[in-house]
Amino acid sequence: MKDKAIYVSGMGVISALGTGVEAQFSALKEGRSGVGEMRVLNSVHREIPVGEVKADNRTLCGILGLEYDEGIPRTALLEAISVKEALSMAGLGDNAPSGIALVSGTTVGGMDKFEQNRAEITINTCGCACDLTLGLFPQIDFATTVSTACSSAANALMFAADLIRTGRYEIVVAGGSECLSKFHLNGFNSLMILDSHNCRPFDAGRAGLNLGEGAGYLVLESGRSLRSRKAAALCEFSGYGNACDAFHQTASSPQGDGAFLSMTKALSMSGLRPQDISCINAHGTGTVNNDLSEGKALERVFGCGKVPPVFSTKAYTGHTTSASGGIEAVFCILSLLHDFMPKSLGFSTRIEDLSFEPVRQASWDCGLTHVLDNAFGFGGNDSSMIFSKISG
Repeated sequence: MKDKAIYVSGMGVISALGTGVEAQFSALKEGRSGVGEMRVLNSVHREIPVGEVKADNRTLCGILGLEYDEGIPRTALLEAISVKEALSMAGLGDNAPSGIALVSGTTVGGMDKFEQNRAEITINTCGCACDLTLGLFPQIDFATTVSTACSSAANALMFAADLIRTGRYEIVVAGGSECLSKFHLNGFNSLMILDSHNCRPFDAGRAGLNLGEGAGYLVLESGRSLRSRKAAALCEFSGYGNACDAFHQTASSPQGDGAFLSMTKALSMSGLRPQDISCINAHGTGTVNNDLSEGKALERVFGCGKVPPVFSTKAYTGHTTSASGGIEAVFCILSLLHDFMPKSLGFSTRIEDLSFEPVRQASWDCGLTHVLDNAFGFGGNDSSMIFSKISG
């Protein structure tokens, strides 16, 4: 293990595909989407397909061994379930020593409880999800929340890595959690960017995104800590970058300026060349604006006609907004561990203005070594991460 490197030693996830890492991988292998009819969220817009976690809050409490409490925000329950799996996989469960930090990305926070009872406005703080996690896991002694819309979880992972690089912590669990709420469902609907059918990332006929919910967290750890614990790493978190082009409140710039900058920063940190990237888990929302803008940025980084294989997993889970960077980081690591690329669901026709199309069929034995993961937020707050197979 390299002293200055950041490693991933555990991961946990819950999404429309199911609870836990194995449930996600099974769905990705089978090409099975979790997007469908709205069942949990109490909205009049039942016609809008969503990627819901197939469990109500009472069931989620049961997964955590908690008595049902209607005051606990759904975002907090999703976070705690994912953090628990990540800590367990890393060998940092109930008997682990204290001194672990938590960095959590969310924007909705406790909005679902605010919608149910407008008198309890304070429960909508973004940091409310961390409160439950801190109470359940005594090994965590510091927590903070990052809120940058759809890049929140990616920025949480980047901040967590900086905590390790600067010597403040040896182990940090980081990612993001977001539940569906009427507030952000109606907000996205007012922007007219929700597809009335399952979304089609990078397809010429794409018509918008599907919203989803869930949580994804990684345990990041220094090489020194791994050696002292005699623990194994899943992969290296080798590079990351963030940029904000501030082009528009919600839209991406036509040439993907922020995306271009975030990807080039991630490559620079990792010491990799563009041709070293094996594949890309794109932000790939399925909106007309994002997919063309991100595609142009990819061509600027890698060259027209030279873009590595690209896939988007948002057609599987829906766009989980603030949680997407954490959930999709788990998917990238699964790709590395199993040398596998999932198919991009819903794709049929290449975008005329782009030189590439997404992965049409699931692929195995791909020789993956470095996977690039994009997560872009409103206001042009764009983040890119690189996960690398451990050499030697």
